[in-house]
Formats: sequence, structure tokens, C-alpha cells
Amino acid sequence: MSTSQRSTYHHGHLRPALIEAARALLDEGGPAAVGLREAARRVGVSPTATYRHFRDKDDLLAAVAAEGFREFAAALAEAGRRGAPLSAMGAAYVDFALARPGMFRLMFSPLMAKRELYPELQTAADEAFAQLRHGVQSQAPEAENFDAAALAAWSLVHGLSHLILDGVLPAASAEAFKGAILTPPGKTPGAGRARDS
Repeated sequence: MSTSQRSTYHHGHLRPALIEAARALLDEGGPAAVGLREAARRVGVSPTATYRHFRDKDDLLAAVAAEGFREFAAALAEAGRRGAPLSAMGAAYVDFALARPGMFRLMFSPLMAKRELYPELQTAADEAFAQLRHGVQSQAPEAENFDAAALAAWSLVHGLSHLILDGVLPAASAEAFKGAILTPPGKTPGAGRARDS
């Protein structure tokens, strides 16, 4: 690494560089592959330099997961602007999981049970759930309990995502599963896809 590259890290760029390195590690080997020491090595700084920005490995993982949830919320929001928002969000949920399995597994890892320790992660996760709740409100305004309905929708697509990621259901059939499970009532699988896209 050049001297000019190193100098930028001393001017506030080390934290995003470590997060970027952690994301690369996550893509390569999942959450277990992410560590402060390896992230520091990839960035070209000493391991001790990481502690100016992250208390420990979980702190780094929480920052990465928060980025994932922000991207996830944006994908859900974009899907929610389509003709059948809740069904489109469900498809976007599964697509996100299959496209970024390492990130998806991190986002819903045991770290989430401690999210109150990481305000950035808490806020980003809450925003993603708010998008699902909004999808329920817009597509099923008669629902008596929007939170319960959103939780049911979340459980459905989360379970489908994991069944495919874990190889219980074949990934090659993901589109067929999405069409069969997420098609709004009164439509046939695939109907309206051209209009909603």
C-alpha cells in the first residue's frame, strides 16, 4: 500500500475501509471468516489501529450488518412501489438472500439478539421491518394487527429463503417457489410480472 493510501486512513477513512474489507471476507467465507486482524491486514494497517473504530469483532460485524439492513430496506422499498407491494417485497427478500448469502446470514445471526447494544444496527433493522409493515398496510389495509401480519409475511419469506440457501429446496427452482408462494390472491403465478417490473 502506498504512503498516500495509508495517509487517508488517518483522516477518517479507516472505518469504511475496514467495513469494506469485512464485507469482502463475508462474501468469501461467511460471518465466521470476518475478523479485525484479517480486515486490518487487508487494509494495510496494524490490528491495534482497528480499535480506534471498533471495540471488538462483534462491533465490526454489527457495522457491516447495519449496512446490509440499509441496502435491504432500500430493496424492499423499491419493490414496494410495484403493483402488488407485499408480494413484490417477498420476492425482493428472497432475491436479496440468494444474491448475498453471507450478508443475509450475518444480518439474521445471533448478533441480532444483541442489537440493542448497537444503535446503528437497531435503527437499520427497524427500518427494514417498517418496510414490510408498510407493505402489509398498503396491500391488506383490513388487517387488524399490522405487526402480526408483517411478522407472518416475514416468517414466510425468511423461511423460504433459508430453505433454498440451506439446500433443502433446489436453488434452480427459486423462481418457481416464489411464484407459487408469493402470488397475490386471484392471480396466476407470473401474471402481472411485466407490469410490476
